[in-house]
Order: sequence, then structure tokens, then C-alpha cells
Amino acid sequence: MELVDFLCAEEAGRWRPINDGVMGGVSQSQMVATEQGCCFEGVVSLENGGGFASMRRPLVLPEGCRALRLTLRGDGNSYQLRLKMDGLCDGVLYVAGFATQPGRDEVIELPLSEFEPRFRGRTVAGAEPLDENRVEQLGLLMGQGQSGPFALNLYQLTAVSQLQSS
Repeated sequence: MELVDFLCAEEAGRWRPINDGVMGGVSQSQMVATEQGCCFEGVVSLENGGGFASMRRPLVLPEGCRALRLTLRGDGNSYQLRLKMDGLCDGVLYVAGFATQPGRDEVIELPLSEFEPRFRGRTVAGAEPLDENRVEQLGLLMGQGQSGPFALNLYQLTAVSQLQSS
């Protein structure tokens, strides 16, 4: 089931940046509509104790969702897909990382069971498990010690109800 169609002209406007400026950093990001979808782009700087750029948008997962499948063109950087069970700006996020290949179209499948609870970059011991029925936000983050320009071209995000057997 399609959750986000990045080809939709209005999609880029649904995303809001939350960058390291909240803690004194100078990283920048934006979601830009392109002819091929949307592009999460910007520059991550480690100056002033910073080091991340992120975007968020509201999102509700369908009942029975077991994984998220992201169709994209990478730039060689690693990213995080982030889910939040409330609409607040701060708090526990459920995070799954993925690496990209530069200039290649890819399909990344992230089982919800692999999303780890984090708060401000640190694992949260004893956090409640991710409940797909309570998810209210979707996010993307570039950082984790990486710095410099980035551009992640996004085409589609779908909900997967049945996981592939390996």
C-alpha cells in the first residue's frame, strides 16, 4: 500500500526541517520537489557541536503494516528512517538506518521489528516497543558523524504487510 507518493507535486510541502540548529549547529536541509520525485538535500556540518539534518512529516501506518519499503536514488551516504508515536517535536523516536549506493536506484525494505528506540541519538533501554497503530510521524535524518553535502532522491514509500522470507 502506498503511503507517500514523492511524485505528487504537494509532497515536498508536507515536510518540516529539524536540523542541529536546535543545539547550536549550522547544518541545513530541505525537501525539494523535482520531476522525478522529491529530494531530501542539504549540508551537514560538525561545527558548533552540530552534525545532523532531518525532515519530518505526519504519517499514519495502515493496520497490519510489518515493514516500510522506500524506493530511492542514493548518493553514497547513510541515512535513518525515523518513526514517532506522538506528534511532539521531542521524545523517543524509532530508528532504522540504511546505506545508499551513489547514483543507483534502490529499493530499501525496513522491517518495523528492526526499528530501535532512540532519544537524541542514544538508545533508550526499556522503551516501549514500536506500535505501528500509534505512529504519527515519519522522518529522515542524515548525520551520524557524516558531514558535507547530501542529496537523497525519493520516489515512493509503501507499507508492506507480509515480509519476504530469506
